Amino acid sequence: MPERVKMQLTNFTDYALRTLLYLGAQPERLVPIAEVSAAYGISRHHLMKVASLLARAGFVAAVRGRGGGLQLAGPPEAITVGAVVRACEPNLDLVECFDGAHNTCPIASVCKLARVLEGARGQFMAALDACTLAELAAPGPQTQKLLQIWRRKVAAG
Repeated sequence: MPERVKMQLTNFTDYALRTLLYLGAQPERLVPIAEVSAAYGISRHHLMKVASLLARAGFVAAVRGRGGGLQLAGPPEAITVGAVVRACEPNLDLVECFDGAHNTCPIASVCKLARVLEGARGQFMAALDACTLAELAAPGPQTQKLLQIWRRKVAAG
């Protein structure tokens, strides 16, 4: 059996994607942050930071105050996973030499590995760019199961 390779995005990006999935599955309503927090068991305080970035990046519209919440700012077809990852990740530098300002690698000028890794990163981002929120939250049996899971978590929280 092949070894499992670990590549990881930050929790912040994961929470942003989960929040958008939650909103995308329920586009007809304004969703309170506390509800998203309960549905995923994520700190409300942390989700407020995520929501703030998503609003600044134009992915969600945020309504403050009593009766407020979050809603997608546009059609889910216009939101790609790649765009969200780029907005949330501090950088996508796989290795030191990808950051020209801080690169101290002595072989960077002749290293072929950087080209290979750059190509892999490009393919990774191309795959994320090819996937929209509309695909992930499309009406159907899978989304209905998601809604059921979330409702149980919110009711229990």
